[in-house]
Amino acid sequence: MKFTRRQKNYFSRILVVRTDRIGDVVLTTPVLKALRENYPQSHIAMMVNPKTKELIEGNPYLNEVIVYDREKKDKGLWGFWKFVLGLKRKRFDLAIVLHTKNRVNLITYFADIKRRAGYKNNKFGFLLTDKLIDTRHLGLKHEVDYCLDILRNLGLKIRDKAPYVAVKKEDIDLVNHNILEAQGIHRDNKIAAIHSGSSCVSKRWLKERFVVLANRLVEDYGLKVVLIAEGKEDEAIANEIAKQIRYPVLNLSGKLSLGQLSALLKRCAIFISNDSGPVHIASAVGTPVVSIFGRNQAGLSPVRWAPVGKKDTYLHKEVGCSICLAHNCSIGFDCLKAITVDDVLKAVDDIIKA
Repeated sequence: MKFTRRQKNYFSRILVVRTDRIGDVVLTTPVLKALRENYPQSHIAMMVNPKTKELIEGNPYLNEVIVYDREKKDKGLWGFWKFVLGLKRKRFDLAIVLHTKNRVNLITYFADIKRRAGYKNNKFGFLLTDKLIDTRHLGLKHEVDYCLDILRNLGLKIRDKAPYVAVKKEDIDLVNHNILEAQGIHRDNKIAAIHSGSSCVSKRWLKERFVVLANRLVEDYGLKVVLIAEGKEDEAIANEIAKQIRYPVLNLSGKLSLGQLSALLKRCAIFISNDSGPVHIASAVGTPVVSIFGRNQAGLSPVRWAPVGKKDTYLHKEVGCSICLAHNCSIGFDCLKAITVDDVLKAVDDIIKA
C-alpha cells in the first residue's frame, strides 16, 4: 500500500531515530525499506550517533543521515538546543522513535514534529502521539519485529524484514587490496572471521575454545582466519587469542572503521561470533553467521537478538537457571561452557556444506 498526499496518514518528511549501538541500528534498517515502500515520494532521514553513521550511509531508502553527537558537537544544554533548532528547521511531520531515551523524546517534541510514534517508557513517553507499550525487555519476539510494530500501529504494510547495510566500493577495494592481499590472502582464499568479544562477560565464549576453533578451521577446512574486535577490552581478548593460535592469522582488532568492517565481513565465507553488533552487520551483508549465546535473560536471548539471515544459525543451551544473574553469575557461566568447540564446528560444517 502506498499512501498519497490526500490520505490521513500521509507524511512528506519522515525522521527515524535510533541513536544507540551497532546491532540496534542495523536491525532498524527494515523500517527504512518499509517506509520507502509506503511513502515512495517522501523525504526520509535517519538520526544516529557518530559511531554508527557508516552503517546507514548509502542506504537506498534514505534521503538524509542526521548525526546527533551528544558527546562533542551537541554536548550540554546549548548543544542540545542548537541541535533541536536545526532539526526544527527541517520541518519533519513524522518521527519514528526507536530508542526509548528521554533525550530523544524531548528532541522530537521540541523540534515541533507533529506526529511522534514510538514506545512508552517510564519518563517522557507521554510526549509521543502514537505509542505502544514497550515490552521489548520481555523478549517475546525479534527486535526487527518490535521496530516494525511502530509502523504497523500507524497502519503501514510490511513486506520485507531483511536488514540491509550498504558496502561502499572504496571500502571493498581498500580491504581487498590494501589489507587482505597485502597480507597474502588472495581472491581464491576462503576466510573465516572470528569475533571473540562482546559487551558483557556473560556473553563471551571461552578464549581457549576460540583458539582451538581457529586451529580447526585452518586444519579441517583450509580457511584463512581473521580476528576482529570493537573496543579496547575486546581488542585485548583478540590479541591474547591470536598469540595462541598455531597458524598465521590476520588480527584486525581495532583497526577497521565500520565501513571497512562491513566490506571485510562481506568478503568472508563465514563469521563466528559472540552475541554482538558485528553479527548483524555480517548477516545484513549476506555472510553466513554462527552466533554464540550464553545467558537466557528475558529480552537478551536469541528470540530477540539472533541473526536473521537465511543461512545464519545460533548456539544456545539451557543449563537450568531459573534466574539469570548476567555478569554476576554464581555458577561460572555454565551456559557458555555448555557450548563446545564441536558444537560450533558442526554449525560451521552445516553452513559450508550447504
